[in-house]
Parts: sequence; C-alpha cells; structure tokens
Amino acid sequence: MPTPDVLVYTRTAGYRHDSIPDAAAALAALAAGRGLTAEATEDPAAFTADGLAGRALVVLLSTTGTVLTPDGRTALEAYLRGGGALLAVHAAANAEPDWPFYGDLLGTRFAGHPPLQPGAVLVEDAGHPACAPLPGRWEWTDEWYEYASHPRAAGVRVLLRADETAYEGGTLGDDHPIAWCRTVDAGRFLFTALGHAPEAYRDPLFRAHLDGALTWLLG
Repeated sequence: MPTPDVLVYTRTAGYRHDSIPDAAAALAALAAGRGLTAEATEDPAAFTADGLAGRALVVLLSTTGTVLTPDGRTALEAYLRGGGALLAVHAAANAEPDWPFYGDLLGTRFAGHPPLQPGAVLVEDAGHPACAPLPGRWEWTDEWYEYASHPRAAGVRVLLRADETAYEGGTLGDDHPIAWCRTVDAGRFLFTALGHAPEAYRDPLFRAHLDGALTWLLG
C-alpha cells in the first residue's frame, strides 16, 4: 500500500484543541481536492527517514509540548532541508519548546493570547497564494497569538497581520504577524496562528487560506 502523500500529525503533550478532528478532516479534504491522500496520526514513530520519504507535505496540527523523539526531530529536519514541506497550524507554535531548530524555523515562540474574541486580519502579502483568496481586511474570530519575540526579526516572509485596533489585549502594535512563511535550504515552511475553533475549518475563507498555503508549500 503506498504511503499517503500528506502526514497530519496531531499529537499533544499539553493543551489539546477540540478543533483537531475538524481540522484534520478539512486538511484531508483539501489534499483530496489535489488528488493527494492524507493520513492523521498521533504516533511519533511516523517520523523516520523512511516514514517521511516521498511525503508531499507534513502538517503539525495544533501540536503542543514535546511530541517528537530525538530521532524524529532529526528525520523531520532532514526531510525539510532536503526539499520537503511543513505546515504548522495554530498551537503548533507551542510545540517542541526545547528543540532549537524548530524555534529558529518558527522564528519565535508562543507567549500566550488574550481571550477568544472577534477581531480582524490584514493581508500583507496579497500576491501569496495563502492570502490571494482573502479580502484586504478580514473580520475573524480567533485566539490572537502573542510571541516571545518578533517573528519579522527572524527574517520570515509575513503574510497576514492582526489588526490590534479590532480586539482587546494585543501588545505588538501595528505590526502583529499572524501568518508567515520561509524557505529552509530546499524546503518550504508556513505557519498560520489562526484556527482555534472547530467551526473555523468549515469556513470557506479560512479553508481558502489553508488551500492557498498548500499551493505554496507544494510549489
């Protein structure tokens, strides 16, 4: 039996989001729309050189805490540097807190969020496929993530920003990145902080954002 094209990893060692089943189903549907197969797993044994070989995409889906073994970390880094693609969604910002490579890849660390509330997303990079389907200012309800350092300082390509005038509790001001991407050697990485609630994954615009992310990641 061939290895599924997309590996959706949902293991949590900290807070576990209720949205994970809806999110995994949405990503499988988006993959199927491209003729790709997807599997969701909680098993860290999926992260080996052989297990990742031939994968079009790996997704860290609201993973929290330490969810990879040392060998799994080595395999994932080699996969990405060798031309793989990695999508990190929402709480994946809070995964692998003591793995330096992942911190460098993300460009920052999760540092909390104000209460779930309505706000607005601002498109910074309208030419990027993950942004192209979105209006320039997008009304949205989510957890508006705060970071331990500013991701832009790490050289990421910022795609979306949070409009801090539209909600309470933001601390980054006018420049509050909420989704970004970068290349790593031959590989591609994209992070979106959005996607807290189960209903997000049934929202056409959010699904279009994720689908555009896949377009870029699969290159």
